[in-house]
Amino acid sequence: MPQAKLVEEYLKESFIIYKPKDVVAGDFYWMEHKDGKVLFAAADCTGHGVPGAMVSVICNNGLNRSVREYGLTDPGEILNKTREIVVQEFEKSEEEVKDGMDIALCSIDGMKLQYAGAHNPLWLLRGGQLIETKASKQPIGQFDNPEPYTTHSFDLEAGDSIYIFSDGYVDQFGGDKGKKLKARAFKELLLSVQSKTMEEQCKIIDQSFETWKGNLEQIDDVCVIGVRV
Repeated sequence: MPQAKLVEEYLKESFIIYKPKDVVAGDFYWMEHKDGKVLFAAADCTGHGVPGAMVSVICNNGLNRSVREYGLTDPGEILNKTREIVVQEFEKSEEEVKDGMDIALCSIDGMKLQYAGAHNPLWLLRGGQLIETKASKQPIGQFDNPEPYTTHSFDLEAGDSIYIFSDGYVDQFGGDKGKKLKARAFKELLLSVQSKTMEEQCKIIDQSFETWKGNLEQIDDVCVIGVRV
């Protein structure tokens, strides 16, 4: 995964919360810089622990090859090629591999944002409003009747905040009744911290997760990325 100094160089106002359930994880974050574009992603591979980590290595390699070997920078095209590479790798197995990856992938070029996703959405916060862009409902992996992933393009405004994440945060059980946090509560939390710096947001979001979880077990890997422009 990218080193902190690389993230700080290309995404100056940003944070990454990464909380594996076990020592190794199925979740990972990814970053590349090509042709003046900063590409970054939050990915969630099937499972966690060692099996999830093995799938994540294959999927991470697919992303790297899509950009470095095939020269792609359009998020939808990167996901299309990554799926092709991942399926080819899975087909080498003697058994049918049903594993796969959910991902939110962004490209920032100046004040231009592009996004494509497999199950994982993009949340853009602007002027006290949360704008959600939904992902394609097909994973990176084997899928009946696959379709090309859609690239969504946006003109950013100064002060916009971008959030991508795996489902580990919103699916965590906790609170007084031991229920899932859910997306609505996560949206309200993000809206409530917009006046804070990204460093402050990181601490609040991380602490909110721990407070919600309380003494319950963490059920999945957690990855949340926030970027302000």
